[in-house]
Amino acid sequence: MLNGKMLKSGDVILTNIQFADTSEIKIRPALVLFEEYDNVVVAGITSNLKMEGIKISKRDGAVKDSVIKLNYIFTVSRNMISKILFHLNQEKKKLVLKELTNKLNKLAF
Repeated sequence: MLNGKMLKSGDVILTNIQFADTSEIKIRPALVLFEEYDNVVVAGITSNLKMEGIKISKRDGAVKDSVIKLNYIFTVSRNMISKILFHLNQEKKKLVLKELTNKLNKLAF
């Protein structure tokens, strides 16, 4: 597991994820949004480039070109995370913040 390593917003991790439509658990990459009390709020990442979201590439540190899915946010326990893969650069982190803010602004009255 993480052996005491601190997680930071912007870390791309490998974690066990249980999909909503099945009881199957798979190891998948995800983006750390924040951690609180060993609960880690993440956004899912897919290699399906047809999905909507923020593109990340091998240049960013990804194993293969992928998409951060900001419409797929969930919480995992810290002990479900197997490793930190890489950290997003400032430009991508700002883009994530902008897109999340846009989505949340739709809640405004």
